[in-house]
Formats: sequence, C-alpha cells, structure tokens
Amino acid sequence: MYRFIVRVLFLMPAETAHYFALNCLRAALHFPFFYMLMRRLFFVYQPVEFLGIHFPNRVGLAAGFDKNAKYLKEFMALGFGSVEIGTVTPKPQPGNAKPRLFRLLKDEAIINRMGFNNDGVEVIATRLKNRPQGLVVGGNIGKNKVTPNEDAARDYEWCFEGLYDVVDYFVVNVSSPNTPNLRALQDKEPLMHILSLLVKKRLTYIEQGKLFKPILLKIAPDLTREQLNDVIAIVCESKIEGIVATNTTISRDNLLTDSATVNAIGAGGLSGKILFNHATEVLQYINQTSKSQIPLIGVGGVDSVEKAKQKMDAGATIIQLYTGLIYKGPALVKQIAGVKN
Repeated sequence: MYRFIVRVLFLMPAETAHYFALNCLRAALHFPFFYMLMRRLFFVYQPVEFLGIHFPNRVGLAAGFDKNAKYLKEFMALGFGSVEIGTVTPKPQPGNAKPRLFRLLKDEAIINRMGFNNDGVEVIATRLKNRPQGLVVGGNIGKNKVTPNEDAARDYEWCFEGLYDVVDYFVVNVSSPNTPNLRALQDKEPLMHILSLLVKKRLTYIEQGKLFKPILLKIAPDLTREQLNDVIAIVCESKIEGIVATNTTISRDNLLTDSATVNAIGAGGLSGKILFNHATEVLQYINQTSKSQIPLIGVGGVDSVEKAKQKMDAGATIIQLYTGLIYKGPALVKQIAGVKN
C-alpha cells in the first residue's frame, strides 16, 4: 500500500508532495476512529529516559520535516515518540527560491536547500501552546539569513527565549549548508559564544523557577577530526547536554545518480542512505573520544532496524528519521521503536 502511495506522490514535485501528503493525513485524522487506528498500527510504547526527559519511544522525527510545528498530532499518530521542529528563526523568512527539494531515486536520497523557511519564533511559539500531550518536542533554532555572523548569538538567544516555555529541549543548528556562512559558526570562538550565552540565559530562567531545558548542538558530517575534537571540548566546557550527529552533507561522493543530474540540481544538503556510514562514523568518534560522556542523538541514513541498531551501538540513545521515512514509510517507525537496547 505504501509503495503505491509513494508512486503517486513521486509524480509530484517533492515539496508539493510533502505538504500534500501531510494535509491528507491531517484531513483523515479529523475522524477519531482513524486516529485511533493509526496509533494502534504504528505506535510502540517503549519508554526511554534521555537528558532527564521521558521519551515514549526512541524514534524521533528530525528537524526540517515539520518546520512550523503544524503537524505534531499527525506525526504522533504515525508512532513517533518525539518531533524536532524547526529550524526556527527569530523573524519569518521564505527560504530559498523554489525548486529547492529534489529526490535522487536511485540513491533513496534527497537534496534540499530550503534555507530555514519558517513562520518565525513568535508564531511557532503560539502554535506550540496547543501541542499534543505525550509527545516530546525539541526546538531546533537558527539565525535569519540577513543576520551577519557577528550578530548571530542574539538570534539564537531570541529563539531560545521565545520557545523556552513550549519545547522540551533545544538544538542549536550551526551546521545547515543552506544559509550562507552559517557553518562558520561551528568554529570554536563563535560557537562557544553562542552556547555560553544560552547556558547563561537558562540559568537565569531556572533561578526564576522555570524548568531545566537541555541544550544540544547539531553538527555537520563534514567536520575534520580536529574540528570534532574542538566540538567535544566546547560541549564539555560550555556545559551543554549533548550532540545531534549529524546534519546533511555537502559531499556528492559515491552516488548512483548520474553526475549530470546531480550537477543540474546544484547546491544543497544531501540526506538518505548514502549519508549513513559517514554520519555514523562521526557519531562513533564522538562517543569513543568522549568516553561515552556526551549524550547523543543519531540521525543520518537510517532506513532499517539494522541501521538503527548500528546507531545505538555507536552511542546514540534517540534515533531520528527524515529521508528514511519518505522512502520506507511509517512502518519503519514501529519497527525501530520496538527495538530494545
């Protein structure tokens, strides 16, 4: 059945198909019977404690799929224990020009250059006040395209302030390849400045009686070992809680899709099964180098139970899906959620 649905959706442009599918699911879930049926079909309660948060299961939806927190109930119905919304920026922005989302069918991969298109922190925070109960929600935060890097810390602080009361944890995104110069913020000095500012802001909130909200850093798979060593040192020094490994890659190595097609698509972050080995190597390196002292979320190329287990063996507690969900369907969520570590 899912293969038939995919064939129909793949007749549409990728971004059109994305929202068409989600809106169809939303319409169906207006009927309580259908919602209960979906939950029974796909949801597995296999609780995991991570960062002091009770996750209903270990399977999360990666950032970028529900940028504006519009489809939380829908993803809960598909069995996800957590959803990472965003990337959220202080002000609304349309993102890059369309088309900006492309399928590589031979590789079961996607190239995107969305560019942090989102409704802005104020609108999204208001929407999250009505979030469904029982779902863990992470807030992935970034800077606006027009904000120069020297002022980026204020953008991250702005989003942190706006979302603090309505998400369960934060992910600092300095690793998307689709905002000009954003990855330069992974360098030691600017990154330390951003993270220290957020930790300080959190301390202020805790002193005011608010709940503790963990902060994680999302990193690129394209970092060198030296850069990864810096990231590990920064995480420890700044006292943030963990790392999400990894974002999409700018590499185009070893693709089955012909180079002419890939070159015609142009810039963007590549995700899918081609990313799995590299992203998992990064995950494992961080875990081994830190002697398992840094909590990790594993994302990148997971499209089977076996690959999810490899992420867990490499150090991940929570497994996030994006491209694997598109190509394999929601049955994958249930299969991974049922795995015991």
